[in-house]
Amino acid sequence: MLDIGFLELMLIGVVGLLVLGPERLPRAARTAGMWIGKIKRTVSGMQREISAQLEAEELRQKLNEQQKKLDDSLKKAKLDVESIADSPSEKAPATPSDTEQRVAKASSRLDDALKTVREETPPSSPAPSSTAPLREAKAEPAESEETALKKDRNHQ
Repeated sequence: MLDIGFLELMLIGVVGLLVLGPERLPRAARTAGMWIGKIKRTVSGMQREISAQLEAEELRQKLNEQQKKLDDSLKKAKLDVESIADSPSEKAPATPSDTEQRVAKASSRLDDALKTVREETPPSSPAPSSTAPLREAKAEPAESEETALKKDRNHQ
């Protein structure tokens, strides 16, 4: 921080002694030390807070990316399932093996998408408590989409 050597400190002490006198110098030194300590604590607290906010923002961005990937994968799977459900009515009756192949293909795509999302998810690490409600809030829309997808299947 400051490059102050022994000679500089001695010079400051002598000037302080001459200006303040021997009675007030110890009290002034304690007061200066107290203020310097408060300033250092304040600066370090601000640095910790800023780094925590940056880390939280980074986690939010990663979470949003993962949510988008999951949403895209679910949309693709939904389209695959809808195409399977709609295809028998559009053309001649499909053979059971053809339908089974399409279902297996859609299922494998969904499994691949979920595997990709799980692989790209970073291992859990101690995160600030402010991100926990965000994670819970993001998990709820995914569950509601799954229930909506199940309802769509039931209506068809």
